This record gives sequence, structure tokens and C-alpha cells, in this order.
Amino acid sequence: MTGGSTPAALLEAARDMCQRSDAATAGMWPRAAALLARQAIEGAVDLYWATGPAPVLADCSMRTQLICLTEIAGPDLAGIVSSSWASLSSACHVHPYELAPTGSELLGWIDAVEKFCSTAKLLPTSGSE
Repeated sequence: MTGGSTPAALLEAARDMCQRSDAATAGMWPRAAALLARQAIEGAVDLYWATGPAPVLADCSMRTQLICLTEIAGPDLAGIVSSSWASLSSACHVHPYELAPTGSELLGWIDAVEKFCSTAKLLPTSGSE
């Protein structure tokens, strides 16, 4: 991951979408922010495994990675990451009769991803992000 596709850059863009009101993005920004945050969490988890305790897990499905995260990072942090990923995944898709996530819901999920990134300082390639 380089440039604008680092977990920190994706989270910054997602947070920016949640905090800026723009008529041009009305109705679209919640799902776009959810997609950016989900890409950030997936990138952070991949990077965690690739540079950390079990590089072979970076090639597994995200669900498998999240299950294995419980053993390494502990159930509390893994639970937050897993539930945030599931919520973000659901928010990325349009479901009939379901509202898009609110800004505060998105910011909560973004905070959870940032917590994982800061707790798992096993991200040497992320530099000073």
C-alpha cells in the first residue's frame, strides 16, 4: 500500500466525508465513507498479518483473518475490529428498506479502525501515520 491507499489515508478520507456536508454528495457519502473505512480496515489487517505474527494469514479470507485475530490480539480488540468490519461491509451495500448509516455510526467505526491501527503498532510500513 502506498500513497493514498494506506489505512491512515483511507480513514482520513472517510472521516472527511462524514464531517463535511456537500450538496453534491448528498445521499452518496455514507456508503462511500463506509467503503473507504472498510478498505482501511482490510488493509490494516492484511498489513498486520504480513508484517507481524503470521504472514501466511494475509492470503486468507478476511473472515478467517478476523477469527485468527482473536487469538493474537485478544478478544476485546478483535471483537471491535470484527464487528466494525461486518457493519461496514453491510453499510457498503444498498438494501431495500434500510437507511444508510449515520455520520455518528460511521465515525464510531472509523474510530474502531484507528484504535486497531494504533494498538497494532506492528505496521512499520505505515511510517508516521
